[in-house]
Amino acid sequence: MKHIDTNAFNIPTKVLIPDNTDIIIVNDFFIEDLVGGAELTTEALIQSTNLNIAKLRSKQVTVELLQQFQQLHWVFANTANIDLNLLPTIANNIKYSVINFDYRFCKYRLKELHFESEKKKCDCANDFFGKLISTFMYQAESLWFMSEAQANIWFNEFPFLRDRNVTVLSSVFDENFFRRVMVLKAKLNSDEITKNNKYLVLGSTSWIKGTDDAIEYCEKNDLEFEVIAGLSYEKMLDKLAKSKGLVYLPRGGDTCPRLVIEAKLLGCDLILNNNVQHKDEEWFDTDDEQIITSYLYMARDRFWNGIKHITEYNPIISGYTTTRNCIEQNYPWKACITSLLDFCDEVIVVDGGSTDGTWEELQKLAKVEDKLLIKQFIRDWDHKRFAVFDGLQKALARSLCTGDFCWQSDVDEVVHEDSYNKIKQLVRDFPKNIALMVLPVIEYWGKRGKVRVDVHPWKWRLSRNLPHITHGIPIQHRRFDDDGDVYSLGSDGCDYIRSDTFEPINHATFYTPDVDQVRREAITDTKQLEVYENWLNSAIQVLPAIHHYSWFDVKRKIYTYKNYWSKHWSSLFSRDCKQIIDTTENNKFFDKPWSDVKDDEICDLSKRLEHTMGGWIFHEKIDFSKQTPSIKLNITHPSVLKDWIIKYNKEGS
Repeated sequence: MKHIDTNAFNIPTKVLIPDNTDIIIVNDFFIEDLVGGAELTTEALIQSTNLNIAKLRSKQVTVELLQQFQQLHWVFANTANIDLNLLPTIANNIKYSVINFDYRFCKYRLKELHFESEKKKCDCANDFFGKLISTFMYQAESLWFMSEAQANIWFNEFPFLRDRNVTVLSSVFDENFFRRVMVLKAKLNSDEITKNNKYLVLGSTSWIKGTDDAIEYCEKNDLEFEVIAGLSYEKMLDKLAKSKGLVYLPRGGDTCPRLVIEAKLLGCDLILNNNVQHKDEEWFDTDDEQIITSYLYMARDRFWNGIKHITEYNPIISGYTTTRNCIEQNYPWKACITSLLDFCDEVIVVDGGSTDGTWEELQKLAKVEDKLLIKQFIRDWDHKRFAVFDGLQKALARSLCTGDFCWQSDVDEVVHEDSYNKIKQLVRDFPKNIALMVLPVIEYWGKRGKVRVDVHPWKWRLSRNLPHITHGIPIQHRRFDDDGDVYSLGSDGCDYIRSDTFEPINHATFYTPDVDQVRREAITDTKQLEVYENWLNSAIQVLPAIHHYSWFDVKRKIYTYKNYWSKHWSSLFSRDCKQIIDTTENNKFFDKPWSDVKDDEICDLSKRLEHTMGGWIFHEKIDFSKQTPSIKLNITHPSVLKDWIIKYNKEGS
């Protein structure tokens, strides 16, 4: 355990959190500052773990610290002194747990005190402060309460918290306490200590503690009593061991007062009211001291096991892709699926009705790969809107995923083995309130290691497996033809959208407008090209990247433009689905109709494109006077592609 500063009342200008810290615990005060129930419970938890704990007082929390230690798990105890402006930042960006010692949604931290102070019922739960606190609670990975009654009061104010990860912890005691109680009980049993006839009353100036009420009770009932205050912890335990009983009548909800627990374990008669909120719980409302002791003794393990479950949790990853006649098209589809199997907990493949042996190969693979689930869903690929089916096939594959996160790959995309652990770490650290993440794509141009600059280096890739997320045409691009069939004004039909409204899914991205500006300038500026190359090299060192082989074989790609893409675009984008006429104007590769283009011309053009260009977007005719640059990245091809690349090079282009 590392202590961050030396004085709670003189906050240092610089806070040092050790690099080996595992957990950061935030509290208004710690045991070094004052001895209260919250401080004693917090210290007992800290002393009971081998994890490296950093203590941080709530006044010390800053945006800079939150950002610097975003990857750690934080535990927030009392936070009356925290900057409230930080709570939304914490809720949206930090993985944390909350220990509730009181009712922080109330500005007085106690509903009864609110009424006593303002002579009106507490309505804090409905104001901005209460809603801010409830959001902070809701976003926590786990919530810990001191008593069942306390938790129920929170649930009555904020019913949605009932469905969160909630545990009743109770007050927590350290090892020294249990040893001290054992010694005192042994002395009682041996008559080394004998109990007197006095009832103890806690002396306190705090309204909540009800000191005057307890004194009045004793006087009315002719009880011999003693008011105790200012005792050391050891002397207070000694006093309890020698006393007949305890009268404790708090005026508001006291969530799990330690004094009451200590008194019961030391054999005191208890005179309590209903504001002692743990008094009727099963573990406490018993004469079996072993049950009470065992429950309290296990509290520390109960807490840390819960925290470890969160920090060591490995989310389940579902990978999914779609196939159709992949063998015929010479896609690296087996390498794609193999790479998914290497880091995903399950892989879903939906085949659209392959006729070239792809489906049969998938069936063979599924027999030896337990993590592989295959499904064939044959669509009418002669339908005029067949291009829309690409997104529907992806949507079907996604709907079969059962994991916590979904990773989507196309069959010409392969994940490098160096990215496997990055992906697993990424899902553990996935930003809160983010459903979808953009990740890098390495777009190859030919087989010589050229990486394209003329296209965006990103794609929607990793997402939470939420039921409303699917693939399709977003609302702003959805249109219907005269037959009622949907088509697109601009989307490729595979966007991430909401299934109920067709609205696009918001995403987090590493690719900023500034970087995009550099990339655009890099097409004509060699200095910016170097800047962009260095930036992308850095990005793929940190983030998992996927290798995209759509233009790896330039000749194959040209043939797909000749034989397929014009039909696809007409099916997807054209209102009347008119076939694009084979004219010189509509051929972006040659100054002639496709019907006049010979195979050797395609072969020659593919070589020239691969050798002299670094890419081209074929929305306009190829112009070799406009040289497109490329970059080199410090990365090898995925190892699962080795055989495919060797075979490809042998067959030639």
